[in-house]
Formats: sequence, structure tokens, C-alpha cells
Amino acid sequence: MTIKDCVKKYSNDLKLVTHIPAKEIEILIMFLLDKNPIWLHLNYNNEFEKENELQTLVKKRATNYPLEYITKKASFYGEQFIVNEGVLIPRPETEFLVENAFNILKEQKESKTVVEIGTGSGIISVMLALLIENIKIIAVDINPKALELAKQNAKKFGVLEKIDFRLSNLFENIFEENIFMVVSNPPYIANDYKLPKNVKFEPSNALFGGVLGDELLKNIIKETNDKKIQYLLCEIGFDQKKSLEEYFKEFNVEFHSFYKDYENFDRGFTLKFKK
Repeated sequence: MTIKDCVKKYSNDLKLVTHIPAKEIEILIMFLLDKNPIWLHLNYNNEFEKENELQTLVKKRATNYPLEYITKKASFYGEQFIVNEGVLIPRPETEFLVENAFNILKEQKESKTVVEIGTGSGIISVMLALLIENIKIIAVDINPKALELAKQNAKKFGVLEKIDFRLSNLFENIFEENIFMVVSNPPYIANDYKLPKNVKFEPSNALFGGVLGDELLKNIIKETNDKKIQYLLCEIGFDQKKSLEEYFKEFNVEFHSFYKDYENFDRGFTLKFKK
């Protein structure tokens, strides 16, 4: 059976789990052959000799098991990052968080220290280390598996020396002073929210943020203020803007702004505390 025939045959098995079934079959074929899209389309009419392996992967994907966990990679900010089961899969909307942090950091004349709370696969810290030449990053997580994966990604992109990875619950193991910025994509989903089937395969401690969902976000805001850190940038849930704006009033804030994601939902904020 040719590659073209396999794509046509197995696409039907994924119609209920993705809006791009043919594309996902192609991705699985490229994963099995360790080939790129150019090679694939130049060889579309060639025989495919790994149909049994493909069938196994298609069956797994048909259960809503994430494609990224199968291929062990995810695209973010135009780069391919390593991902593993047990660590949150990178989302495109987090690119806005990186962009907003970059726009502030690029204007600084001196090297700055940035803390990332809940680094996960390390995508935010790695991208900032790539984008900003003079930067020191302290990246923390409560999940040892996440920290190991983040280190792999930092090593892959050659920025391991710029990032200090630590096992820490929020600021628990951060003792440095003169921190300029905190960035975080923390768990912000309410505990009783019913997750889509594919998301259920991801770690719950990276998703659920409390009874209302914004409790952990508020803890980060308070602790950032207590440590007299000037900037805080966070990703948030689409329905949390109002409650967070009210919470901001409890602090001495110089300014704040919210941004929207690709679907036009409220997705994060930039907060600057007065010195």
C-alpha cells in the first residue's frame, strides 16, 4: 500500500477526534519514517512498509490520546520542542505571553533576572533565553518530570547555562533579590470544570487552579508584590479578567493591561507594581 493510500485509509479512523485527520496521518507517517513534509510529498506514491506500526498509533490517537505525546514533540514560536507524557503540552496562545515579556525585556539596557513559575516543558524560559542575549532565568516547577524535560529542551536549544531550573512550589526555593520580572502560565481551570477528552491525558496539577480557578493566580500576584518584583505577566482563564482586575486594587499598581488570544478570548495580563 502506498503512502497516499494509507493516508486515505486511516483518515477515516480519526474523523471524530480531529478536524485535520489526513494531516495527522501524515504526521504519524513522518514520525515513523523520521522524514519531513517535503520528503513525504515527493514520495507520496511510494510503498509504505510500516502499516502495522501506523495502525497501532492510529488506534491510540483515536482514543483522544494527544498527538504530541505520540510524536514527543510540539511546535511553539516556530520551533520544535520535546514533550513527554506527564507534562503539559505547549499551546499556541502562550506565544503571546512570551511576546509581551520580550517587548519589555528588550528595552532594558542591563541584564535582568526573570523568574518563571511553573515552567512545564520549559518553552517560555527557553524562548526568552533565545530572544534576549543578557538574561538570567530561574525556572521552577513542582513536577520533577517537568524539570527534566525542560532541561532537555534548554540543552537542545543551547541555553542551559542561562536557566537555573529548580524544584519549588511558587517562590519557596527562590531567595534571590533584585528580580525584575515574573512570568507564569499557571493552572487556572476551576476544579469542577469538565475537561475535553484529549486534555484528560495531561497532568491535572498543571491544569486546575482551585475551586474558582484563579486562586493560584492570586497567590502569585500577592507573592510577587511581597517580594517587590516590578513586573508580573501571567496567562489566565477566559472568564477571569473581572475578578483579577478587582484583586489588582488591593495592591499599589502602576499599570496593568490584558490581552486576547487567537480566538479573541481574554488570555493574560501584564502588571507593573509601583516601586
